[in-house]
Amino acid sequence: DIIPQPLLDQYLSMTDPARAQTVDTEIAKHCAYSLPGVALTLGRQNWHCLKDTYETLASDVQWKVRRTLAFSIHELAVILGDQLTAADLVPIFNGFLKDLDEVRIGVLKHLYDFLKLLHADKRREYLYQLQEFVVTDNSRNWRFRYELAEQLILILELYNPNDVYDYLRHIALTLCSDKVSEVRWISFKLVVAILQKFYANSANALGLNFINELVVRFRHCSKWVGRQAFAFICQVG
Repeated sequence: DIIPQPLLDQYLSMTDPARAQTVDTEIAKHCAYSLPGVALTLGRQNWHCLKDTYETLASDVQWKVRRTLAFSIHELAVILGDQLTAADLVPIFNGFLKDLDEVRIGVLKHLYDFLKLLHADKRREYLYQLQEFVVTDNSRNWRFRYELAEQLILILELYNPNDVYDYLRHIALTLCSDKVSEVRWISFKLVVAILQKFYANSANALGLNFINELVVRFRHCSKWVGRQAFAFICQVG
């Protein structure tokens, strides 16, 4: 009763390959773009009406269609709630993580927004996968690594100090040695945020270990860029 059935049927038919040939080659992309709005209008209780269409779009051969969904999956998660998100969106989210960089960037830009909606146990499953974002299809795509560092600064609040030390610390150190200065600079802020996380949670031993690691890796580095990195970290802190 919320949306006239003929109108909903018309929308759902936009994923039909025949429509792309006869109506508009980008009709599937338009369908993907408007899907969160349709889902919001229908409400989570009617998600079953859209689920198959969403899964069809998520596996579309056109990367632009998948990219559109990747950029809005966090919004859809808010609409659907944690149970439907865990059951229906997490598998698609996982697929986007392994997709082309053009699709992965959509997930990465709103990584914090999506992860914070998951239960803690489900969220922990992504700790190891976060380091996969350091590797890109094109190493010259430095903005991807910059975005990763920015997201990690936000994501720190979602994990306990031990998880941050065991998983996120390694990523931060890798990014601090990036070839691109913009990536290194945002990574220095990430390092300081990690140290603040440790000491704010009374994880002093982890903080001291990390500081010692920074001293060995950067303060005593044989290359000037490493020693400069240490100075910048101290400056940011």
